[in-house]
Amino acid sequence: MNTDKILLKALNLEPVSVEEGLFIYEKVSTTELMLVANECRQKQVPGKKVGWIIDRNVNITNVCISGCKFCNFHCKINEEAQYITTIDEYCKKTDELIAVGGRQLLLQGGMHPKLGLAFYTQLFNELKNRYPNVKLHALGPPEVAFLTKKERMSFREVLEKLVESGLESLPGAGAEILSDRVRKTISPGKCSTNDWLDVMREAHKMNLVTSATMMFGHIETHKERIEHLAQIRGVQDEKPEGNHGFVTFVPWPFMDEGTVLQKEGISNKTTANDYLRLVAISRIMLNNVKNLQASWLTVGAATGQLCLHGGANDLGSIMIEENVVSAAGAQYKLDAAGIQQAIIDAGFEPQYRNQAYEPDVLPV
Repeated sequence: MNTDKILLKALNLEPVSVEEGLFIYEKVSTTELMLVANECRQKQVPGKKVGWIIDRNVNITNVCISGCKFCNFHCKINEEAQYITTIDEYCKKTDELIAVGGRQLLLQGGMHPKLGLAFYTQLFNELKNRYPNVKLHALGPPEVAFLTKKERMSFREVLEKLVESGLESLPGAGAEILSDRVRKTISPGKCSTNDWLDVMREAHKMNLVTSATMMFGHIETHKERIEHLAQIRGVQDEKPEGNHGFVTFVPWPFMDEGTVLQKEGISNKTTANDYLRLVAISRIMLNNVKNLQASWLTVGAATGQLCLHGGANDLGSIMIEENVVSAAGAQYKLDAAGIQQAIIDAGFEPQYRNQAYEPDVLPV
């Protein structure tokens, strides 16, 4: 293959094939990949603005039947540690979020066998009635697929009920690697690759704000990483013109501390260089996804700052109360002042944003 021709396609924001993407991912230097990715970023999102947001991750429950081998947070329904967050606890956490200027709740939960669609619609309605100005960024394709089977409804019907009750954006949670070979091993109870993608297709038809993610660095191959990106790009190509689709892509390395995967001999060997390369190839492959977020929570602020020169244009959230990756070893911390300073120190301008990646004003 001709490296220069492939990189020229990327610079022209033309779709790079899986074979071409894999070739440059494995053969081209990190410096060159970052330079090309930075040029692509400037064509898609010109200027020096780098986005960030304040939100709070509240876990609806820690009971989950998905059996993910990378998650230390979940438990079984009969374990003493199991819980379902109460409305009083939501209110306390939301009041604390508002007090520091946040206006978005990231509601994530396990697939609890006893919680059906009515539970979630009642919860969302209650939260929106109490906090009409707080955005609900909640659940993800695996939960939607789980509720679909439980209620014997279609993806569209479940999404419509959730939106009617207050859901405003759908996180790209549970993507891991979009390969059924990988999913059957590391997250056997979660939806298939096609179901994950089909939930997002329906969300895009409804013009629901969505994101896409990747958790890498465990049992997947390089080719499966590139195929994952190509599938995200393919679904984005299908979205109705003018609709939000995937507003961002967020990759992060698998956190291994104390996980079943670690006990099976699979550890996180991702280096800063590995992450920079993954971010760069993501920008190159995703010629139709405008925003790319660097996960400082899992790689640290310094690596996140470098990513801003290699394709990323967003540093994510200060994320008050994150449990899942923290339970597996993520230890990095930033507050609102720290994340803005990190952006400035990297040579960029902080831009507070909303969950749709639109410029916003930080509440005082």
